[in-house]
Amino acid sequence: MNTTEHKKILIIDDDEDFLSILDMKFKKEGFLVVIAKDGEEGIRIAKSENPNIILLDMALPKKGGIEVLEDLKSDEVSKNIPVIILSNFSEDENIKKATSLGATDYFIKADSSILEIFEKVQKIVSK
Repeated sequence: MNTTEHKKILIIDDDEDFLSILDMKFKKEGFLVVIAKDGEEGIRIAKSENPNIILLDMALPKKGGIEVLEDLKSDEVSKNIPVIILSNFSEDENIKKATSLGATDYFIKADSSILEIFEKVQKIVSK
């Protein structure tokens, strides 16, 4: 059986093109994909859907990525879900803040391929 089959991934991002590419890649690889286009929706879905992993953008409408991460990591329901940050913010302070709050990894969108992101996700959900 495929190790990613029936694994659920929540992608919280408001970039339609990027979402479309991620959605196609993860579905093709056997993931159940759930999408949220703003921070508040992302938190609500994370707590109700209990995904195996979350991909989280930093710049989001309604509630930013850091706020979403703080909320997820301080809640019993969602605190153990691995969160990978996908962002165009490459400043060290953003990366340090996200990892100190419990992000599993941090990818700079412009510097990362979909394959790199997928391989990291696969590695985490296969543990």
